[in-house]
Amino acid sequence: MKKIMFLTTGLSTGGAEKMLYSLLSQINRAEFTPVVVSLIPGGTIGDRFQDLSIPVHTIGLKAGAIPNPIQLIKLRKYVHQIQPDIIQGWMYHGNLAASLSRNFIDRKIPIFWSIHHSIKTLSAERLVLRNIIKIGIKFAPSCQQVIFVSQASKLQHEALGYSQNNSCVIPNGFNLETFVPSLESQRQLRQELRLPSNAFLVGKFARYHPMKDHQNFLKAAALLNSKYSDVHFILAGTDISTNNSELTQLIQHLGINNQVHLLGERQDMAHLTAALDIATVASAYGEAFPLVVGEAMSCQVPCVVTDVGDAGEIVGNTGKVVPPQNPQALATAWQELIELGTEGRGRLGIAARNRIIANFSLEKVVDQYEQLWRLSNK
Repeated sequence: MKKIMFLTTGLSTGGAEKMLYSLLSQINRAEFTPVVVSLIPGGTIGDRFQDLSIPVHTIGLKAGAIPNPIQLIKLRKYVHQIQPDIIQGWMYHGNLAASLSRNFIDRKIPIFWSIHHSIKTLSAERLVLRNIIKIGIKFAPSCQQVIFVSQASKLQHEALGYSQNNSCVIPNGFNLETFVPSLESQRQLRQELRLPSNAFLVGKFARYHPMKDHQNFLKAAALLNSKYSDVHFILAGTDISTNNSELTQLIQHLGINNQVHLLGERQDMAHLTAALDIATVASAYGEAFPLVVGEAMSCQVPCVVTDVGDAGEIVGNTGKVVPPQNPQALATAWQELIELGTEGRGRLGIAARNRIIANFSLEKVVDQYEQLWRLSNK
């Protein structure tokens, strides 16, 4: 049995963090023993690992900070205690910590990285992250394998100088038993929001961050609302609430207060997703393999996505792909799906779920990770 230490940047509610949970929920526990070490403490995903009986530790790093000597000593202590056979990094900071951890153990063990970000331009990234990406160029060649979640991300990093000799693509995978079509979810969400049973719902589920470009989504919403006043827009995620003055001011300025519903951070994403008529990714940059796209497709909800990372490749011909930062294109794509009618969207939804089954099931993704780990010491 191989003991794997998963070194992740954090365990908040994000796509990469959710994918780590999904991966470990299906890992072969007769063959692999997982232990999670998070650089940043807390997080809703971290709490859920208790249900899987997977130990979770943290070195107590603050978001955006550099580890101090005490935190490095703590990391060394965990490496000595766990005595891993494999160290799997998760996201940029976790990847560098994984490579650093090699110095804390007296035997050679394989290091794997997992990168969940795409890069439009380095200048678009925060200074700290920009520097970490650059440092990664030097450390990546010493890894057994650098795993990217999208082909676009792999090519972008290689263009920056990341090695082509030890990299591969393993996409995100989706639990097709959790994310399913549900007429009951459609009924319940409209009831919760006190909307008519036939209200048309367009959703975007993402934390509030410039990368996610809520401005693009809301400007498109205002454009569509001028033609379809019965469409409602559902937003959920970290900082997506009435306490976010920047967000609420934009909604008021666009005159769509009555059409936009801010649900905050929710734990019932399968329920929310299945309730939508159209799911949307409106991101400007940074997405590699948006988890919310595959989740919506699994629920037979057609998607409109901006052409960022591999979003367009995931959707294929089951939805619409538009340029980023183009509200008119986004609104037009929504309108085209609305005009398809219930039956037309239903056919797209069925094709979308079948596409996930064929290409992105969680079982297939877990198998690809396990194959890499099995071969790591051979």
